[in-house]
Amino acid sequence: MKKPKGKYAWTVTVGEKGQIVIPKQARDIFEINSGDTLIILGDEKKGLAIPPKSAFAQFTAAVFETDMDNEGEE
Repeated sequence: MKKPKGKYAWTVTVGEKGQIVIPKQARDIFEINSGDTLIILGDEKKGLAIPPKSAFAQFTAAVFETDMDNEGEE
């Protein structure tokens, strides 16, 4: 079975302190470096997600831009 372009799956092991190691290939693809802060999103039905920095930055900018556009309308 051929995997879809740009789609990946990895497995990780949770350590005794609840820590996981992000696989090197994933760190390279998503430009995750030592000392970076990541945001983990959770949904009890859908699971966990760790969005790439660029996607989260765009989402955050859109939220604040929308919020600023509506400021003072209440």
